Amino acid sequence: MECYSLPIFGSFRSDIPTQTGPMDSILGLRTTRVSTLDDLRSGSASAGIQVAGIVGFALLTALGAQFRLYLWEVPFTLQTFAVYGSGLYLGWRNGLLAQGLYLILGLFLPVYAGDSFGPAYLFGAVSAGYLLAYPLSAALVGFISKRFNGLTGSVVSMIAGSLVLFTLGVTWLHYAADHVTWFESIDKGWLRFAPVDLAKILAVALLYQGSRSLFGKK
Repeated sequence: MECYSLPIFGSFRSDIPTQTGPMDSILGLRTTRVSTLDDLRSGSASAGIQVAGIVGFALLTALGAQFRLYLWEVPFTLQTFAVYGSGLYLGWRNGLLAQGLYLILGLFLPVYAGDSFGPAYLFGAVSAGYLLAYPLSAALVGFISKRFNGLTGSVVSMIAGSLVLFTLGVTWLHYAADHVTWFESIDKGWLRFAPVDLAKILAVALLYQGSRSLFGKK
C-alpha cells in the first residue's frame, strides 16, 4: 500500500491521485484535464507571477466598479466578474488576497463603486457589506473549485460564493438603510440582482473553462 503524507500547512499536494466518479463526469463537476493556469491556483507559479495575478485581479475589481448603474441603494456593477474570477483563477488564498488588496486600495483611492472612498465609506456605506464580503466570496469560490474544477463545478463554486456575498450584503443593507422589513432588503439587495448575477456566473465559468482548454498541458 502506498502512503502519502500531507503537509500540515499550505496547499495539498497535487500529485496525490484522485478518482473521478461517474456522477462527477456526468455532471461536469470535475475534470482530469490539466492546464498551465492551474499553476496559479496550486502555488507552483513563481512569486512574481502570483503577485501579478493578485494585483491584476484587484485592479480588475476596481475597473469593474467604474461601470455602475444606480436604481436604488445598491448599484449594478461588473465587480463580481473579478471577484468570482479571482477565486477560480488564483485559488482561495490568492483570490482572498486580491480582494483584500482591492479593499485596501479603496482606503486611499476612489476605486469603490460609490462616490467616495476611505474607511468611512468602507465601514459606513449601505453597500459596505458587499465590499467586505468580496474576500470571503473569492476564497470560498477558490476552495470549492479546487476539488470541483469542471464546468458545473465552477458554476457551483461561484453560486456558493454568491450566497456568501449576498447574505452579508443584504444583512448589512437591512440595518444600514434602516429598511422596515427584511423582504425589502432581500428584494433590493438580492432578488433584483439574481438574474444578472447568474448570467455573470455562467459567463465566468465558460471563460474559465475555455481558457483552461486553451492553455492545456499535453
